[in-house]
Amino acid sequence: MTPQELRADIAAGRMTGPTAGLLDGHQQANLAIVPRELAFEFLLFCTRNSRYCPVIAVTEPGDPILRFGATEADLRSTLPRYRVWRAGELVEEPTDITEYWRADSVGFLLGCSHTWEGPLRRAGIPIRYAPDTMAPPVYVTTRAAHPAERLSGPLVVSMRALPAEHVARAVEITARYPTGHGAPVHIGAPEALGITDLHAPDFGPSPVIEPGDVPVFWACGVTPQLALPNADAAYAITHYPGHMFVFDHLVDAS
Repeated sequence: MTPQELRADIAAGRMTGPTAGLLDGHQQANLAIVPRELAFEFLLFCTRNSRYCPVIAVTEPGDPILRFGATEADLRSTLPRYRVWRAGELVEEPTDITEYWRADSVGFLLGCSHTWEGPLRRAGIPIRYAPDTMAPPVYVTTRAAHPAERLSGPLVVSMRALPAEHVARAVEITARYPTGHGAPVHIGAPEALGITDLHAPDFGPSPVIEPGDVPVFWACGVTPQLALPNADAAYAITHYPGHMFVFDHLVDAS
């Protein structure tokens, strides 16, 4: 399957599940759509929290078509599932946002850690998944993001439990992918992030942790989803966790 074929399946409703584990080597991305009057503040928030919100592409106001390198796609229908917010409240989780797109909408594509899972596997580093999913557990930390005017909130992390002997190599590999959040932000001791129970993530499945594993935490693009409601904007649209946009281009540096 190519990214174009995947996006066609998504637009036709044939694929509505998470994109983790699909199309190894291709850039995956989080999505945030905001009104034009909030776009600068959102860009400032991303700049101040660039590890969590690495900006890959931004659309023209009112234009739902993403044009980035070889990729051209309609952002209203090429992610498997979305989240629609009104005045800071989550109101819908549709598979198509054509009816919600407005003339002042600006789309932001932000990097995602799914991008480097393929290189980890090819390096012989096991990534443990809960049954029937390839999505990682995601946790809201007690660390605060750097605010930007109306935007503020906690930092969010994804976690993969790795055998201790593979942690250093995983750090080295993921550091090559700044548009995949880069190297981990924390290793071990989840309580240092305010996480009291690894088996009760805020998003995603419960983790699979085996004896000798070390919890390794990466920055997560859910971070801006928790900051946007605080802006109390008329509307915002984001991706449903784990349901990402997949670009045409390859970023595999391994």
